[in-house]
Amino acid sequence: MKKKSTSQSAFFNLRVLIAAVFCLGALAVALFAQTKSARPTQQSNRPVGAQDAPGTQTPDVVRLMGPVIQNNDLRSLPYVAPNAEIEEKRLTRYPHPEIPSPTNQSDYPRFEALMKQIAPPTPNMPAPLLTFDGMNSSQSGCMCLPPDTDGDVGPNHYVQSVNSSIKIFDKNGNPLNGPNGTTYNSFFLTLVGTPCSGFNNGDGFVFYDHQANRWVVSDFAFPGTLPGSGPFYQCIGVSQTSDPVSGGWFLYAIQHDPANPTWVGDYPKLAMWNSGGSPAQNAYYLTVNLFNGVTLGFQGVRVFALDRASMLTGGAAHTIAFNITPAGLGDSYSLVPAGFRAGAPPPAGRDEFLISVDSPATGGVTLTQVHGWKFHVDFGTPGNSTLGLGVNHTPNANVTVAGFVDAFTNTGTLLVPQNGTAQKLDTLGDKIMTPLVYQNRSGTESLWASQSVILNYPNGPTAIRWYQMNVTGGNFPATPVQQQSWTNGSDGLWRWMPSIAVDQNGNMAIGYSTSSATQEPSIRYAGRLASDPLNNLGQGEAVMTAGGGHQTHSSGRWGDYSMLTIDPADNLSFWHTNEYYPVTSSASWFTRIGKFRFPAASPTPTPTATSTPAPSPTATATATATATATATATATPTSTPTATPSAITLSATGTIGRGRRIVDLNWTGATGSTVDVYRNNALLVNTQNDGGYTDTINGAGHGTFTYRVCQTGTQTCSNNATVNF
Repeated sequence: MKKKSTSQSAFFNLRVLIAAVFCLGALAVALFAQTKSARPTQQSNRPVGAQDAPGTQTPDVVRLMGPVIQNNDLRSLPYVAPNAEIEEKRLTRYPHPEIPSPTNQSDYPRFEALMKQIAPPTPNMPAPLLTFDGMNSSQSGCMCLPPDTDGDVGPNHYVQSVNSSIKIFDKNGNPLNGPNGTTYNSFFLTLVGTPCSGFNNGDGFVFYDHQANRWVVSDFAFPGTLPGSGPFYQCIGVSQTSDPVSGGWFLYAIQHDPANPTWVGDYPKLAMWNSGGSPAQNAYYLTVNLFNGVTLGFQGVRVFALDRASMLTGGAAHTIAFNITPAGLGDSYSLVPAGFRAGAPPPAGRDEFLISVDSPATGGVTLTQVHGWKFHVDFGTPGNSTLGLGVNHTPNANVTVAGFVDAFTNTGTLLVPQNGTAQKLDTLGDKIMTPLVYQNRSGTESLWASQSVILNYPNGPTAIRWYQMNVTGGNFPATPVQQQSWTNGSDGLWRWMPSIAVDQNGNMAIGYSTSSATQEPSIRYAGRLASDPLNNLGQGEAVMTAGGGHQTHSSGRWGDYSMLTIDPADNLSFWHTNEYYPVTSSASWFTRIGKFRFPAASPTPTPTATSTPAPSPTATATATATATATATATATPTSTPTATPSAITLSATGTIGRGRRIVDLNWTGATGSTVDVYRNNALLVNTQNDGGYTDTINGAGHGTFTYRVCQTGTQTCSNNATVNF
């Protein structure tokens, strides 16, 4: 949750005016209540098919404010600065210490030194096909910490969200809505009469609705600071067309809990679910953790079903919502709704799935369950809607899993060591991470989920825990199909902040952060083929972006999430976005966006790829980069299918000048009168085979461009040559 600075923008008067409309009083400054309520008894396991009958529960039915029709190109919107803010406290199910007891940089330095002498497992994960920089803390405008990095890919765009802006790119990494993107304050400015007009406070989320070919963007908004009395709103935009830049938007707003206007909905997560049926299970699902804005005491979880059919047409829309009180949650919170991309849609009438894990009051508790809810929505007869079981909306089922320990201790959540500093990073290790992936492959329905856990409590390291659960028939299983706490052969790295996705062939990948006392925080990914043995990421790990520095801010905040999604253009390519630091800084974070694909799915010639991590961007006005082929593996080797052997050798040199990125290509060994030149696996040009070509790319921003030269119309190609700006 954000605490704003005392600085004022040029729009201060507008904010004061809107605040007056809401009759805001003085801000509350009550200290966080440390007293813990009695710990609820954990719910017993339920029959997996149990579901309350329609009409047995009482939902809240609330009309969304709006829509406001926004037909302007985002590039023409007036600039409204984001609220200057920095994350001071993360709100959790039970309060945890914010500053841990002093510790060494690593609790096991001798172990790390030993592991460096042991050859790691040979990975088979493909190298990135493309990486480029997303927004950074300076571009975001709010100087927020953490960035809350999120994003999704469509047929022609990648849309990224950070605190407190969105930025839209083409699929080569070129920005389309300005170098700094569009602030949420600008985006939602016309939602006058709500805090969305001028008081956006981040926790943004964006996703692509592949069935409707639309985009959905959301963040929360409230005047004042926390602790404070609000009111607290969720702001939601649904694109009118497939073009998120100039195609227009329908804008909506919903109060987090109208019956409790001082309650804030924290850590919002969204997903699209459309299985049809009668009544149609067709909604955008939104979940938030509820806290009293004045005391910051935990109040439960609120789950919304937003009327997707109406919102897609810009019509009046209602939400059907339920509050799950602590009595129905036990020790859990942060429910994640399921969404889908690759594979068949859910069977007709299939209810939405949501899951969570426990977040106990104390660290070191071995947990053995994942909790599952089903949400049945009926917009025609709202009273027939149900969530979970009984008046407390307890889980429909508790799935028994191998024991794990949440990634926090009794001294706090700042556990992840960094190279060159005693400052540790926040794990966010007490929840299922977004997204929860649903996939229907030939009638077999699965849920895929991931989280961070800690091994060798309390010493670490953290590991990536992932699950596949068979939900065929619409019921939660007694146990998962497969699960694992993944450490890459116990190599000593701390892995956390995961995000999971599955391609149309059932191949799974996870993107995440890594760090240790001897390695800078970086972005990596790992995965498995559907044919790999169960319970293992059999393809190993690859580096997407190697960090060049670390974070020294005393808050230790990192994340609070990352995102991995599947490209709807082929249902095969994975796109990941996450946080990193190119140089050591207190809080000047960067973000990176990258694309990869399992080799068997590659539809284009793929020469042997190098695995050298992309160098970090610099802030200078000019840059030069040279890439040549390498035939030997680096510290993190990868392998991809090799095209027809060839004597073509390619080099690339990049420079920046006069607002353009210029890449000079030079090759030898090609035969024939012409050659095909590929940039980022897309055919750039067929040109004369004279040994040279110059590619000019508009814009001087960061980006990664990988080239190869092939005999015209063949798979006889050069090495990859990569230029990083």
